[in-house]
Amino acid sequence: MSNPLKKLAGQTAIYGLTSIVGRLLNWFLVPVYLGIANFTTDQYGIITEMYSYVAFLVVFLTYGMETAYFRFSTLEEHNSKTVYTTVIYSLFATSFIFIAFAFLFDQPIANWLKYPNNTEFVTWFAIIVGLDAISSIPMAKLRADNRPIKFAAINFANIGVNIGLNLFFLAYCLPKHLAGETNWLLKTFYNPEIGVGYVFIANLIASIVKFILLLPDMFKAKFGFELTLLRKMFIYALPLLIFGLSGIVNETIDRIMLKRMLFDVLGEKETLSQLGIYGACYKVSIIITLFIQAFRYAAEPFFFAQEKEKDAKDIYSKVMTYFVIVCATIFLGVMLFIDVVKYFIPNEAFWVGLQVVPILLFANISLGIYYNQSIWYKLSGKTKFGAYIGIFGAVITIILNYIWIPIYGYIGSAWATLICYSSMMFLSFILSRKHYPIKYDLAKVFLYLSLAFGLYFGNTYLTLENTFIKYSIHSFIIIGFVGVIYWLERPKKVVI
Repeated sequence: MSNPLKKLAGQTAIYGLTSIVGRLLNWFLVPVYLGIANFTTDQYGIITEMYSYVAFLVVFLTYGMETAYFRFSTLEEHNSKTVYTTVIYSLFATSFIFIAFAFLFDQPIANWLKYPNNTEFVTWFAIIVGLDAISSIPMAKLRADNRPIKFAAINFANIGVNIGLNLFFLAYCLPKHLAGETNWLLKTFYNPEIGVGYVFIANLIASIVKFILLLPDMFKAKFGFELTLLRKMFIYALPLLIFGLSGIVNETIDRIMLKRMLFDVLGEKETLSQLGIYGACYKVSIIITLFIQAFRYAAEPFFFAQEKEKDAKDIYSKVMTYFVIVCATIFLGVMLFIDVVKYFIPNEAFWVGLQVVPILLFANISLGIYYNQSIWYKLSGKTKFGAYIGIFGAVITIILNYIWIPIYGYIGSAWATLICYSSMMFLSFILSRKHYPIKYDLAKVFLYLSLAFGLYFGNTYLTLENTFIKYSIHSFIIIGFVGVIYWLERPKKVVI
């Protein structure tokens, strides 16, 4: 009999790999947009804003049904096939209504978005979001049916089409057009007036391809729709929808509010420029986010597997310490070598916003610590506290952005993000002490984070003109930091 934990770990690696690789590859598109395509700050602002709306709409249009499907398909009183078809037909209906609404009112929506001459953005994204919402359930079924290979293959096909078309339009067609060259491909597939719209077209085609690849699985499902079942599932999923929306507020509302609050003050071009600068520099801080996501895929099944062990809480504490060590090291490495890292954004016009990077890095570290702590309400069965904490963070985010954006612009948004995630982290810790206490090594957690920040902050006072000497000193600082950690952690014999 195979080891279920080993099987779970293998599948987790596959599911996690597709998501992390997808985010990593999309992350590497930034140099394409800002280097090869040479998008201006305001052009990249359009991309930043539109994808902020996408994040909201995907959560809204799936309305928690992915998790509801997992839950109800395992209950004996419900036929799993009926559960699947009920959810599919529900999402088909709501997505069709959403897409139809977008087509009927594309001009008013475009006016509200302040893109009156780009109604195509509205229809393109309506199709993208609608198809992605429908596709979420067949993809969930692949996970429920233990078919990780097909799950990964479809995800990679989606990623490959998106990346490939971005490179075709922006790295092949655009440079040739600017150089005055022409050929059959350019004449047939490229229109320079579309500009940043090719980023959205690539996404649109990728979503269509993913939907088509999932159609055979959808057609296999025979008709079966139960309104009573759907009502039960919706009641179950409603808190998840609220929790999901509050999480998206914390992640993306600042970019939406920047546009809405600064447009009349700064004008369209300058507002979009601020948004583009902030969005590009936000991408630099995603270095830590990628690690956190990889950690979550590995850690969550590990935490649940360790729950029944006698020393489970000690292990959770050690995991937290090592997690902070990695995050602190990434923070220090990025900030000490920010003069190199900044070339990830190859357009100097964006570098003025690099001052938000340390703020956002620490914000994401706080979020990572919160995710690490969140095991307390998952193991104790008190998941409602996760929703409460998420809503608490969303309220803080909205209030602080409302106050600070008119005064500080995107810098205020960065500080609002840090305070939001830090508040969620502290609130979660306080609640955990009552409901599921874990004795974290707070002294070391505080020491490592303080030492990393102190070394970075102290280094800002050093003025070194010689590049070799500068980076040599920075390298020694990193080595010294790791050396201190090794010296303090060396007595530990447990390797996780």
